[in-house]
Amino acid sequence: MFKRILVANRGEIAVRIIRACRELDIESVAVYSEADREALHVKYADYSYPVGPAPSTESYLRIDRIIDAARKSRADAIHPGYGFLAENAEFAQACAEAGIVFLGPSPEVIKQMGDKVNARALMKKARLPVIPGSDDILSSEEEVLETAAAIGYPCVLKAVAGGGGKGLRLVESSDEIRSAYRAARSEAASSFGDSRLYVEKYLERCRHIEVQLLADIYGKVLHLYTRECSIQRRHQKIIEECPAPTIDLRMQKVMGKTAAQGARALGYTGVGTMEFLVDRHKNFYFLEMNTRLQVEHAITERIMGIDLVKAQINVAAGAPLPWSQRQIRPTGHAIECRIYAEDPETDFMPCPGKIEGLRLPEGFGIRNDCGVYEGGDIPIHYDPMIAKLIVWGEDRAEAIRRLKRALREYQVRGVKTNIPFHQWMLRHPQFIEADVYTGFVDEQRGFMTMEDLYPDRHVALASAAIVALHREQERALRMVEKGAAEKSEWRETARREALQFHSGVSSPRNGW
Repeated sequence: MFKRILVANRGEIAVRIIRACRELDIESVAVYSEADREALHVKYADYSYPVGPAPSTESYLRIDRIIDAARKSRADAIHPGYGFLAENAEFAQACAEAGIVFLGPSPEVIKQMGDKVNARALMKKARLPVIPGSDDILSSEEEVLETAAAIGYPCVLKAVAGGGGKGLRLVESSDEIRSAYRAARSEAASSFGDSRLYVEKYLERCRHIEVQLLADIYGKVLHLYTRECSIQRRHQKIIEECPAPTIDLRMQKVMGKTAAQGARALGYTGVGTMEFLVDRHKNFYFLEMNTRLQVEHAITERIMGIDLVKAQINVAAGAPLPWSQRQIRPTGHAIECRIYAEDPETDFMPCPGKIEGLRLPEGFGIRNDCGVYEGGDIPIHYDPMIAKLIVWGEDRAEAIRRLKRALREYQVRGVKTNIPFHQWMLRHPQFIEADVYTGFVDEQRGFMTMEDLYPDRHVALASAAIVALHREQERALRMVEKGAAEKSEWRETARREALQFHSGVSSPRNGW
């Protein structure tokens, strides 16, 4: 087992990994930028090292500085978390060359699955169903036009090195190809340093379903059933559920076996996720593979009773997986809400600042993965996610009721959050019926009003007015009391004695 692990990340995921290290009696090392000097993950770790200025390009994305910190701290391994360098093959290779274990798959696998066109080809070879599209990189507008005409509209232009919805454009007719091609290439180049594109058929009203995988170095690959990730805004997941509510147990097993088949073909090790799109007819297609820990891993942990971070560490240390596929059984239902410091009233603009007050919900079936604390700052330089709220119930209905209660208890003062949006979503009839798809939020958000976000707004305003009135009354009372205090009997007695003394009248009290 490792003696010391460096966590090459920040925020809630860094704290979550450090907690797993403590339970395994492994020392932890945090890295931080100048903006994160007082961050929670820095305070929580056993050791911490600065890696540069606030911009992530000068700190968390600097491979040389991360490796240097690992050497100085004598770390045996590096856990990349998610985001930043988690799916960077060059970083995984740098760890290997430095003699440090990278907690993830091999650099070759990361590189293979990071190239979306190559990943499609590999999964087709492994007999996974793949969305109709181009098998090669398209290097001109004319090639895009030809391919789109062959597979039919609507279609999607995608960045070869893409992710998170960047370098992606929906095209509904040939008239839109040229502008979409230029925009997608430009965004892909600026986001990933790679402007290459390919085309896929657009599946309308599809669902985003993913399968959690766990594989050891001895060839065992387990699937941990499915997660529903269709509640997205601008192609970014916001609410996730486990297991996927509209996928029956038979189909979950089929999808799980298919995902495990793809992972075996790659020689995959560690924790990973196969992502699929499911159409209205319940046909599923390979979308991509995330060669890392997912943001939403906690809901799988909750229904499976398996700590994925500990399993990831044990596998990297050479231990075999202690479970068989038959032993993996989901229990109950779990839902996760990503809590962001952003304002739903201003098109979800980020809201950096100081957290003046923080109260997290508690109780049975509730888990908080939080990366901030009361009095701490949310920097402007990074993703504004501050925490994840995970709830569990015996079934989906109980999980929704518990999540509603938890969101009512959740209090963050000093910055605005998207909690009102989550509450609106949980009230939405289509969410309650699990009748959602990847474009659902973006379509419905146009109809979302202030009354939808804040249905008890008039009560809040009245309460605020009452509080303000009480404060004003208390202030006035304090002024009266202050004035009375200034007319104290001691002072009045001293004043009378002085007047009597100067007037020559003796006081019986002092015996004159």
